[in-house]
Amino acid sequence: MQNAHLRLGRLEYLRSTASIQTRIRVHVDRYMGEEEQGHLLSLYGGDAEVGAIAAAIHEKHPFTLTFPDGKSRAINMGADPSCYRGALTISGRKHSVRHLVAVSEALHANGAAGKTYLLNYERTLAWSTLVSFLGLPADPRWGEWMIDQLQHDEKIESLQGIGCDPVVVIATRESLMEKISKGLQRGELCFPEVDGPILWPRVNVQDALKTIRYGELIA
Repeated sequence: MQNAHLRLGRLEYLRSTASIQTRIRVHVDRYMGEEEQGHLLSLYGGDAEVGAIAAAIHEKHPFTLTFPDGKSRAINMGADPSCYRGALTISGRKHSVRHLVAVSEALHANGAAGKTYLLNYERTLAWSTLVSFLGLPADPRWGEWMIDQLQHDEKIESLQGIGCDPVVVIATRESLMEKISKGLQRGELCFPEVDGPILWPRVNVQDALKTIRYGELIA
């Protein structure tokens, strides 16, 4: 965890009225977004700062997000975001640090509108997520071929991230079922040899949250 601060982003909220100007800055440890639309925002700070940020998110106000490399862009969490707040107790500090996770409406309905968002891209995890979210009748052994097809069709796009390497898979249940059908017809995919339940590999939360370099996996 040495130099962890170098991997953090910074969120700035500025609001001016006739009588007062408000400027709030907090640290960001996780972010996923595309263009100005944020989908996942995890930040922490003091009680007043986090409370003000949460209120501004619900009021659809814009923010300035600075990435660890120094680049900045304006973002917002869109319509009907959800906010979850908690407290982090740190040894040696008198007061707890407030933690806020904001989730966009699109991420809350992940997979429902033809887009499935992944915090970190890994082929096996990506395939199992698609199968789970979209309710596909599928086999884990089909994952390599299916992910290859999605990459070939440029249906996996990288997103902006802090503390993660997020991607979005642009595919509906119908389009994936069509690919599975073609794969079975061509003999690229095969049904299980015996009847019975299909066993999928287990993935724990720690593995799912690991930062994985997207470029290394598709190179």
